[in-house]
Amino acid sequence: MSDLSDAADATSPAPLEMLPNNKSHLSRQMVVVSLFWRTFFLLAALLMGSMLAWLLTLRALDFTPRAIQTAQQIASQVNLSRAALMHVDPIARISLIKTMAEQDGVRILPREPTDQYLPFDHDALSERIAEELKAILGPATVVARSVNRVEGLWVGFQINGDSNWLQLDRERFNPGSSKTWLIWLLTIGGLSLTGAALIARLINRPLKQLSFATSRVREGDFDASHLDERGVTGEIREVNIGFNRMAQKLAKIEQDRVVMLAGISHDLRTPLARLRLETEMSVADNDAREHMVADIEQLDAIIDKFLDYARPGHVELKTVSLNEVIESCLYSVLEYEDMRIHLTVDEQLVVMADEVELGRVISNLLENARRYGKSPESGIAVVDIAAKSHEDWVLLKVRDHGLGVDPEQLASLAKPFFRGDAARTAATGAGLGLSIVDKAIQRMGGEFELTNTASGGLAAHIKLQRAPKT
Repeated sequence: MSDLSDAADATSPAPLEMLPNNKSHLSRQMVVVSLFWRTFFLLAALLMGSMLAWLLTLRALDFTPRAIQTAQQIASQVNLSRAALMHVDPIARISLIKTMAEQDGVRILPREPTDQYLPFDHDALSERIAEELKAILGPATVVARSVNRVEGLWVGFQINGDSNWLQLDRERFNPGSSKTWLIWLLTIGGLSLTGAALIARLINRPLKQLSFATSRVREGDFDASHLDERGVTGEIREVNIGFNRMAQKLAKIEQDRVVMLAGISHDLRTPLARLRLETEMSVADNDAREHMVADIEQLDAIIDKFLDYARPGHVELKTVSLNEVIESCLYSVLEYEDMRIHLTVDEQLVVMADEVELGRVISNLLENARRYGKSPESGIAVVDIAAKSHEDWVLLKVRDHGLGVDPEQLASLAKPFFRGDAARTAATGAGLGLSIVDKAIQRMGGEFELTNTASGGLAAHIKLQRAPKT
């Protein structure tokens, strides 16, 4: 029944991602961002940009006045200490220095040549303060942050030619550091981003509900697609009302279609069966009788095609053995003398599909290959069927060795009632076989693509979900 093909490269299924006309491949290359994250990122960028601009503006406006004010306060402290020491008698000077250290936290020490000190901080504000102090107190003024490893705000000045150190509590003149600004910025930024996320979620919630309802309508589940018609926002409420009315009409159309399909079988096939019976009993000419019976069978087959194409779209996916479905479809074509099948399918391949739908897909492809894919030399349709797993998918390839089709017509072959060139339309049919295949594959969450092969013939590539391992 099945043989391994010698030309492995011609029959092995190529991943659909490698096909030149596969639109899904192009869509996967694009970065898709949900509306929530898009709104959130835009709000976050606006808030963070505004906060950064506010911070830079505030610091620019506050920088120079703060430096001058701090320098003036330190200079005033130095001048007051210098004046007090200059106008007090030497006996009371020691008591005054002690009182200043105890009550005001101001220490005055003699400056020795061996003193080791570290310059004031190197940030822009500290350097500006040091410059202002030198401008006020004189160029010989020294500003340090540590003297002999004792931390503080140290100012070196002279009293009657004697060098002295004035130690102040640095915290009294310590402006907001960069770390403080950063903490405030992170805190405000975090609160702002949280607010942006809540706003984005609130804005996008109706759209998310609409997207979910749309997906349920697409799957044929009209009961789960009802939207809230009591929304606060007028525009959203109108959209929800319009969508619900549309879903109700679609549900009514779907019910009417089901009723119509149920009546077609009886209303059309019963007269056809009666015509066939009357033809076989009343027509004496054997050739005429056979032709009339063939016409009736063709009408019956066309009705089957219409019913298959108009079948409701919702299917229930289950674990299906791909090999078993193909074997059952091949059973009905084994006796055809004008058809040869080469099968290369692993028995372990299991897909998520509807078994009846998948069988209908394989049967339609085999029928299409038998009708239009016969070799011009032998008049026999040689069909290669191969399948393999690829990541989370199973790739199935069904190809014939016929004449193929015009490349410009490939994209239209799966359209309803489309007929290709004369080489592939010699037989009669409804023009729905490949349309049924495409529709069934989409219902099962897969992909379908037709290509001409390099060695001749048409190849049908099918991509189905691989069943999870248990």
